[in-house]
Amino acid sequence: MTIGMTISDAQRDVRRLYAGGFYGQLVSAAVWLSAAAAATWVSPGSAVVVLFLGGVLIFPLTWTVIRLHGRPASLPAGHPMAGLAIQIAFTVPVGLVVVIAMLGGRSELFFPASTVVVGAHYLPFVFLYGTRLFAVLAAALVVPGLVLLLWVPVPLAVGGWTTGATLVVFAFLLHRLQDQRP
Repeated sequence: MTIGMTISDAQRDVRRLYAGGFYGQLVSAAVWLSAAAAATWVSPGSAVVVLFLGGVLIFPLTWTVIRLHGRPASLPAGHPMAGLAIQIAFTVPVGLVVVIAMLGGRSELFFPASTVVVGAHYLPFVFLYGTRLFAVLAAALVVPGLVLLLWVPVPLAVGGWTTGATLVVFAFLLHRLQDQRP
């Protein structure tokens, strides 16, 4: 840990490095929209594969996009937020394994259940980035995910399209917020 670094300094480093979450949200949106496209035009099984493999690759893909934009892509060794960032990255693939295991042949539940897992995974981002907008993003995913999962059955791809669109919107909201911060 850097001596004299405050939590707000560490959060500022995370926001600066990851552009306030902009690149990660765009990569996540691309994965979700790809999975929704697979559900729409290929098969439910292909959607599961695309979202699972894409979910596993979100962190390395985000790292690559950040590097392509000429930015450093990792926190310095010993940074107090580095461990938390890595731990958060592993929650979604583990959660998706649980979702896949619980489907029991009901593919229409895949996207809503996955949306709840992904939404919940954004809660620690509030602390990691020091940005409350991530709590709003979490709610914007968890609440509709639960509604679709428990009360409003919809065709399989609907949850994928809506989650992907939500992530695109929040990418730009986070980018705008980042631009307004000192």
